[in-house]
Amino acid sequence: MEEGSEEETCTPSLCYINGHTGFRGSIKNSARDFVVIEVNVNGQLVHSLENMCQISKCSEDYVNETIKNRKVARSLEDEHYAEKEIVMPPYNNDIQTFQTVDIAGACEESLDLDFVLDTSVNEELTQYAMTIRLCPGSSVDEKVRSTELSLGTYPDKNQRASVHRAVRHKFPFLMTLTNNCEILVKEDPHYNMLAQLVSEEESEDFFRFLDDKVQRSTFTFKPDNDKEHRKAVHHFVNKHFGKLVETKSFAAVDSGGPPNTAITVRFREKKMLPKKRKATDYQEDDTIYTAFTLQKENLETLEAISYMASAFGVLPSDFTYAGIKDKRAITYQSMVVKKVSLQRLREMCPEFQNKGIYLHHTHPVSQPLRLGGLQGNHFDIIVRDLRKHSDDDDTTDLQQLVQEALENVKSKGFVNYYGPQRFGTGQTIQADQIGLALLKEDMVLAVKLFFTPEENSDPQNKAKRHFLQTEDAKESLALMPEFKVRERMMLRALNRYGVGHEGCIRGWLSLPHGMRVLYIHAYCSRVWNEAASFRLQQFGEEVVKGDLVWSTDMSKESTVLRHNQVHVVTAEEESGKIYKLSQVILPLPGNSVKYPDNEVGDWYQKRFAEDGLQSCRFRVTPLKLNIPGCYRPLLSYPRNLTHQFLEDCPGVISEQSLLPHSKSSSTSLALSFDLDSSCYATVCLREIMKCDP
Repeated sequence: MEEGSEEETCTPSLCYINGHTGFRGSIKNSARDFVVIEVNVNGQLVHSLENMCQISKCSEDYVNETIKNRKVARSLEDEHYAEKEIVMPPYNNDIQTFQTVDIAGACEESLDLDFVLDTSVNEELTQYAMTIRLCPGSSVDEKVRSTELSLGTYPDKNQRASVHRAVRHKFPFLMTLTNNCEILVKEDPHYNMLAQLVSEEESEDFFRFLDDKVQRSTFTFKPDNDKEHRKAVHHFVNKHFGKLVETKSFAAVDSGGPPNTAITVRFREKKMLPKKRKATDYQEDDTIYTAFTLQKENLETLEAISYMASAFGVLPSDFTYAGIKDKRAITYQSMVVKKVSLQRLREMCPEFQNKGIYLHHTHPVSQPLRLGGLQGNHFDIIVRDLRKHSDDDDTTDLQQLVQEALENVKSKGFVNYYGPQRFGTGQTIQADQIGLALLKEDMVLAVKLFFTPEENSDPQNKAKRHFLQTEDAKESLALMPEFKVRERMMLRALNRYGVGHEGCIRGWLSLPHGMRVLYIHAYCSRVWNEAASFRLQQFGEEVVKGDLVWSTDMSKESTVLRHNQVHVVTAEEESGKIYKLSQVILPLPGNSVKYPDNEVGDWYQKRFAEDGLQSCRFRVTPLKLNIPGCYRPLLSYPRNLTHQFLEDCPGVISEQSLLPHSKSSSTSLALSFDLDSSCYATVCLREIMKCDP
C-alpha cells in the first residue's frame, strides 16, 4: 500500500492500490481535453443522436395523448373531482414531507405489513414499536424515542404510499416520513398528547380515521359530560388538525338515563372546482415537462440551471437532473424542466449559447428526472505533456509505463475517493469547511466562509472582500458580477433580513436545496476519503472482522437499500477469506447508516469528536436539510478502457495525428473509459499516473 507524497497532492493521506511506476502529464489544458458524457439508465450516451427523433416523436405523442385523456376524464367526472384529489397527510410537522398518497387506489392487501415489507424489516419495525409502546419511562424507551428507524429506500412512489399507510394503520402511535425516497419511522408526539386526554383505543381509532381520509365520514369520541375536558379535546384537535377536520359537541339522551354529550369529528368540506374550468386550471393539472440534453462548457451544472431558470422565469428547483458534472470540461447530461414548453425551450437556445450552454434533443416527457438516475459517465480525456516521473530514467520505455499502469488499474481498480472538485479546487476555503459550519448550525460563520475571497482582485473577490469588511450586503450586491448567481442570491437575502443569525439562515434558505446540501455532502465526502485511507493503511488489502460488505443476496438491481443488506464480516469469514477487498464498503456519514465494527468505526467517532460533532444527528433543521448517509464501495473499476498516443498539437486532434507506435516523450495520451455514477475520472487518473494529473 502506497501513499501520495506531499509534493504530489494537497491531501497526502490519499493512498494508491497499485504498485506500478506511473507517469506524469497534465489534463484540462482546454475544455476539449476533458469531455464527460452521461450514460443514462438504459446504458446509452445522452449526446448520441441515434433514435432521438423517434424517441422525441413517441414522447410527444404520448404526452399529448395523456393530456387529452386527462381532460376528457375530468370533463366527465368534474363533480367527483374534488373527492379524488390527493391530500397530504395532516400530522407531519418535521422538515421532511410525506409523499402524496392516493387513498382511492388503496386496497386491503396494502394494509398488511407482511405484504408491503420484507420479513426482517417487519420484525425490526415490530420490535421498535413494542419498545416504544410497552416500556414507558425506561432508559431503553428514551433511547428509542430519540431515534428514527429506517425502513429502507423505495424509489417507487406507489410502493412508498403502501408502506406509509400500512405502518400507520398497524401502529397509529408512529409517524412515517420520507426523505429522498427513504422511509423513516418515529414516535408520533401528537398521539401521545391525545392519549393523555382520551383512551388508547380512542386515540388509535382517531388516528386511523385521519389517515383513511374518507370524505363525509365522521368519528365520535366516547360520551363525556365534563365540559372542561371536552374543551381540551376540542382545542387539541383544532390546533393540530384544524385545517383538515372540524369538531362539534352533540347531546344525546339514552333511554332512561341522563343526557350525554360527545365530540364528533368530520372532514372539512372541500371546495368544488367550477364546472367551467379555466385554461389555467388545465395547465396547472397537466404539468408540462420538457426534456433536453444540456451541453455546457466551463460552467457548473447549478450555475447553468440558475441562469436558465432566470431566463425562463421559473425556479431552479423546476429543473431536475441525474447528477452534477465537472466545471472545467465539456459535459453532456440529461435534464428535465417543469412548466416550460417545448417551443419556448427551443426559442431560447440561441440566447443560451452566449453563456456556453447548448440544448440538444429537446422533447416532451411525462415526469421529471431522479437524482442518481443514471448508470454512470463516459470520459474522453487527453493527458498532455506525457513524460516519466524521473528525467534520469533511460531504461524504461514511456509507452511501456503507460501500458503497465492501464492494465493494473483495469484489473485491480482504484481507491474510490471523492475528487478535488467535490471540495473546490484552488480555493482558500473549501466546501467541506462550510459544510462543517452548517452541521454545527453556526450560520454566521458559514456565511463568512462562503464569502471568503481569494487572493486575486477580480470583481467577485472584491465584492466578497467588501462584504466581510463592511457587512453591507446592498453595496456588495452591486459589486458582485451577474454570473455569480449563488453569491447574488445570498446577498439579496442578507440585505433584506440582516446579517445576524436569523438573517444568515434566510440567506442559506435563499439557495436551492441542491446547493445547500452540497456543502454538507462535501464534509461527509472529506470524512469518507480519510476513512478510506485509514482503512487501507490499517488493514491493507485483507478483509478483516468488522468490515462492512454488501450481503451476498444484494444485487445491483435491488431498489431498496436497508441495513440488513449491509453485512458485518465475522472472525470466521476473515480467517476463511470469504470476501475480497472489492466487496468492502464504507459509510458516507449520516443518520441512517451503520459504521464498521472495528478500528475504522472507532476512527469515525473520533473524527466527529475532533470536529465537535459528537452529538450531531446530521440534520440541519433551520435549513430543512436531512443527511441520511449511504454506503460507497472502497474500490472502483474503469470499464471499456482504451488509449491512443497522439502528437502534441494545439488544435483539434485529427486522425493523421495518431501515433500508435510513438516512443517520443513529447506526445499526449488519449484515454476513453466509463465509470459508475459518483466516481471521479480525476481519481482514476491519479491511480493510473501515480500523481495528481
